[in-house]
Amino acid sequence: MDTFDNFQSEYGGIGDDDTASIISGYTQRTGAGPSKLSLNAADALDLDALSIADDHVANRRSELANDFAGGLDDDFDVNLEDNGIGVDLPEYAYCGIHSPASVVKCLVCSKWFCNSRGNTAASHIVNHLVRAKHKEVVLHAESPLGETTPECYNCGSKNAFMLGFIPAKSDTVVSTLCGYIKDISWNTALWAPLIEDRSFLSWLVTPPSEQEQLRARQITYAQINRLEDLWRDNANATLEDLEKPGVDDEPQPFSKDAYQYQNIFGPLVKIEADYDKRLKESQTQDDVVVRWDQGLNQKRIAWFNFPKLESGEVRLAVGDELRLRYHGDSHHAWEGSGHVLKIPNSEYLDEIGLELRRNDGVPVDCTHGFSVDFVWKSTSFDRMQLAMKTFAIDEKSVSGYIVSHDLEPTILRTQMPKRFSAPGLPELNHSQMYAVKSVLQKPISLIQGPPGTGKTVTSASIVYHLAKMNPGQVLVCAPSNVAVDQLTEKIHATGLKVVRLTAKSREALESSIAFLTLHRQVAAYTSHTELQKLIQLKNELGELSQSDERKYKTLVRNVEREILAAADVICCTCVGTGDPRLSKLKFRTVLIDEATQAAEPECMIPLVLGCKQVVLVGDHQQLGPVIMNKKAARAGLTQSLFERLVLLGNRPIRLQVQYRMHPCLSEFPSNMFYEGTLQNGVTAPERLRKNVDFPWPVADTPMMFYQNLGQEEISSSGTSFLNRTEASNVEKIVTKFFKAGVVPAQIGVITPYEGQRSYIVTYMQYHGTLKKDLYKDIEVASVDAFQGREKDYIILSCVRSNEHQGIGFLNDPRRLNVALTRSKYGVVILGNPKVLSKHPLWHYLLTHYKEKQCLVEGPLNNLQPSMIQFSKPRRALNKSMEQFRRHDYSDAEATSGAPVLNDARRASTSAYESGFYRTHDPLGYIPSDIQSVKSSASGLPHFGTAAPFGPSKQKARWLDVAGVPGGTDASSVSGSQFEHNGSIVFSQSDRIRRRNSFTSMAGTSDIGSMSAYDYKSQDSVIDADDSESQYAHSVQSGVTEF
Repeated sequence: MDTFDNFQSEYGGIGDDDTASIISGYTQRTGAGPSKLSLNAADALDLDALSIADDHVANRRSELANDFAGGLDDDFDVNLEDNGIGVDLPEYAYCGIHSPASVVKCLVCSKWFCNSRGNTAASHIVNHLVRAKHKEVVLHAESPLGETTPECYNCGSKNAFMLGFIPAKSDTVVSTLCGYIKDISWNTALWAPLIEDRSFLSWLVTPPSEQEQLRARQITYAQINRLEDLWRDNANATLEDLEKPGVDDEPQPFSKDAYQYQNIFGPLVKIEADYDKRLKESQTQDDVVVRWDQGLNQKRIAWFNFPKLESGEVRLAVGDELRLRYHGDSHHAWEGSGHVLKIPNSEYLDEIGLELRRNDGVPVDCTHGFSVDFVWKSTSFDRMQLAMKTFAIDEKSVSGYIVSHDLEPTILRTQMPKRFSAPGLPELNHSQMYAVKSVLQKPISLIQGPPGTGKTVTSASIVYHLAKMNPGQVLVCAPSNVAVDQLTEKIHATGLKVVRLTAKSREALESSIAFLTLHRQVAAYTSHTELQKLIQLKNELGELSQSDERKYKTLVRNVEREILAAADVICCTCVGTGDPRLSKLKFRTVLIDEATQAAEPECMIPLVLGCKQVVLVGDHQQLGPVIMNKKAARAGLTQSLFERLVLLGNRPIRLQVQYRMHPCLSEFPSNMFYEGTLQNGVTAPERLRKNVDFPWPVADTPMMFYQNLGQEEISSSGTSFLNRTEASNVEKIVTKFFKAGVVPAQIGVITPYEGQRSYIVTYMQYHGTLKKDLYKDIEVASVDAFQGREKDYIILSCVRSNEHQGIGFLNDPRRLNVALTRSKYGVVILGNPKVLSKHPLWHYLLTHYKEKQCLVEGPLNNLQPSMIQFSKPRRALNKSMEQFRRHDYSDAEATSGAPVLNDARRASTSAYESGFYRTHDPLGYIPSDIQSVKSSASGLPHFGTAAPFGPSKQKARWLDVAGVPGGTDASSVSGSQFEHNGSIVFSQSDRIRRRNSFTSMAGTSDIGSMSAYDYKSQDSVIDADDSESQYAHSVQSGVTEF
């Protein structure tokens, strides 16, 4: 049993922390405000028995469950068996247990829940708080502690997820503190959270006895999840309502007819839209304090703090629309909406800046009594629906290639250019050149761009040639504004006339390509003198008269049409292509960048504008689109158009040469995720900074896995995780980089969990030993948010560290791929090897680092090789990845309602739902058997076929000659000679062995050559399934950008 002394030694005496999740406690509600809670002898509570994780009865239940997946609400997803015991129990509880000492009331919805786990990995009350996003509770009046509300002693916060306790000097008193105070001398090393291991501590809320749990309703996780969904619409819903017809109807997956396509995807988009609307409208913030300002355009600007943003509960982006409401006594009721100009962590701001649309009646004399609401807009969803309706009746587009699995692509007659590199851009390498050549001849093309392979340059070169060779304009789009801006800049460098179309709400934002935006080009349209006069007048006065405003809008529309008509290329987001200003234009050629991050209906918006030739660029081995609604995701909305076309037999052309990472950093991702085909376009000396004095374990190998054994905690939002030990060490590593001469802009800190991201930001601000401004300039982001980005040095905090709950969506291979491929000069990973090694993919990574002598422990100034013994993976890698494979999917099966399980092993019992196999395929190339082969970068195993340079050119099925899942099609790369490796098969008996030399799949290579070795497959497999992988990204502000 962990005592306070054990807790103190484990957490290393963490000092005062100024975050809201550090030091807090609970008080007994007495009517006199917060106070200390006295524990007398009658309570039978001994402080020596206050356990950090002393819920043995509940833990016996949790051992029956699968691993507990982690993060962002979905971390509490566990599918378990239904024991089927049904009795007449109270409606307000999951299970009907109503012992006063064991139940807790949610103060938000007034429902009661017990502290037992039942058939789930978290206690029922914690399950409810997480699912409902509620945070305040009260104990039963007849419990040993009475009607007690856990509440912060200092500030009165009742957030159960950030509350903890510290014993006072008296052995019978638990004192309360708040994380925001600095001046009170408390021993913060003794602080412990009230929620441990997904349940309230047993001395606070007693777990029900074994007898009570056996008599209780055996409610399953699936029933809990469905019931919570019902409560969002009907607070009085009961378990009996789950049995009503239509309550749990799942949407149908995609079929293959254009009309049926629209009939299937239309409802999915509607489900996602409804969920997004409900989510936005629930994010109201009350009691907001506002300060007023006035912009240069005479518009009012409201500045205020948004606590829900600071805690990570909501996401906000520049350009989002918010509604500000006043309901105080100093002014009549007022409300006004506007767009976000500034957000915290931008230009040293701690407040949100909201520019109001109108200045009429603004209560500028008032500062208190305001509320802030998110304004939900259906624009993006409406455009998706309209695009699918248009797609269903458009017979002259590329629709046949999108829905048909029988249509063979034709070769377009075109005059090929003599030179494939574009002016103003770097020279293309062999694989980039082949990609450009291939795209120009096909009506539909897929280009896979692994990390750092120059897909933006390749895309810009393709656009240049398409614009020069074909009449009309080229439409270029991507799901995010950042990706569009990057591609716009490259295309402009070729000399083409480019127009960047942005949403009205983003026109005030500055960027490197602002001069290319349509509204800036309109403002600079000097040939129209009348318009220039009106623009000048509007800038001076802030607004025009009604007649002048009408004239101004008419002139602007006319000039916009002229500019768009004269452009060679128009760039905007996928949703932005539905802008009315483009409705009259026809685009024969469309290129969609980052296509694997866009939902399929989102990609349809640009494709219904007359498209006859489409190029999709992306990487289906990295993270996919963000879909918030689980039903829509299970039905296929989470699968990108790019990935589905791969399933239909369209082989992507893979770019082969990476220019980002030090060769030692690209070694593992290349072999694990790209069959070892990535070549290094940079040498080790070019990516090694000897003047940076950082304690790398191996001087010429800038990577290390830094062992951290501190335990994870639920963050203050209740829907994410944090790890204080890792956060503390992140600050030490960042400080070490600073002292070595690395500037903040060169460092990126990434973590899968929003709770940890928020905690690290605050921790560095209050505990960094150097100037605070240095730490403010460090970019700390989620792994998902960093996709498509790079930094010189990356620090990855894994967070997960527990005994029973698993590693959540850290087990997602695509997320690991993204995390490992962001850095150029070095990477530091912080995590618990004992926990992570239970999962085969991480076991391979840890073994790789250990073999390289880069797995270390101890203080930074005295790092030592870690002697920790890895846990045995629950299954071999090839077994654990079977759920990601589609071995014998024919084209018909890929679009059918349910997958056809041709592989006998696929028909076995699995924790994954049937739709999972089709919609999530991060490692679709891994074969059933594995045999070591020689690698171009290392001896790590190749998972896949000899593709892209193998002999197979068949496209009718998603299988190569050897019957192994195909990779990419680049068999005709100009200027390169490749050997045929035959089929790649791994045997179970292979052992780790070293070789002094090796031959690459592309012949002998001396670029970034490493000593090679193979990993053996696991000799034994544990039958238990791994924890359910999480594919939900951190919550974004909306599904799409426009």
